[in-house]
Parts: sequence; C-alpha cells; structure tokens
Amino acid sequence: MKTKQDFPAINERAPEGLKEDGTSYKVLVVDDSMFVAKQIGQILTSEGYEVVATAADGKEGLDKYKELCPQVDLVTMDITMPKMDGITALEQIMAFDKNAKVVMISALGKEELVKKSLLLGAKNYIVKPLDRKKVLERINSVLSR
Repeated sequence: MKTKQDFPAINERAPEGLKEDGTSYKVLVVDDSMFVAKQIGQILTSEGYEVVATAADGKEGLDKYKELCPQVDLVTMDITMPKMDGITALEQIMAFDKNAKVVMISALGKEELVKKSLLLGAKNYIVKPLDRKKVLERINSVLSR
C-alpha cells in the first residue's frame, strides 16, 4: 500500500494557524449557536489554529477572555446572543485590553451593528452563513497586522 511519503505534495504550504515560531494562534470562540461555534472550531483547527475555549454568551466570553488573557491571540464574537450581546462584550474586552483582536460574526442584514462594532474596536467581521475561505482570509488578515 502506498503511503503519504510516496506522493510528494505539489502545493505543500504551511497551515495559516501557525505563528512564525511554529506554535498555534490561540482563539476564543464566543457564539450562542453550538452549531456555529463547532463550525468555526473545525475551520480553524483544520488550519492549525488552537481553539482554547468557547463561550455561549457575551458575559461568559468576557470572563473567559479575562481569565485566559494574554494567551488569547484572537476572539471570534457573535453579535446577537443572550445575557450579554457581542457588542457589549466587545466594548468590555476592549476596555480590559485595548490590543485585543476581535472578529465579529453577524447574520446578514445587521450592517449597522457591524459598523458599530468596528467603530468600537473590532478588527474585522464575518457574515453567516460561514464560508471557510472567507473565515480564514479575515482571521488571517487580522493576525498578520
């Protein structure tokens, strides 16, 4: 049986989720939809990112960020969630750490909320339904700044 070594990779490339030193970028995923959180996690881990924690609402996301900081390189934050919405959580994360890198995740038709979050310090946004290529492009652009 042929093994992977028998087939040299033509387009071998390093996974996007690795820093120059070879360690993984660490991501906190905040989303009240278990399905979306899992989908983001799968997209990111397939590229070498490490999902260090997930949170189901803004309050839990804020608490986990404070607990894990400075080990978190990036946060993906849903805008619409129970208990504390993503915009409030973003404001509080930015007040706690002005260098936080937060990428907002929004459903279609929430342009005003996306604009507001960008003004409050979010570095980029992703629109649902999630597109693997766009998710990776946007996250990579934020981390490479």
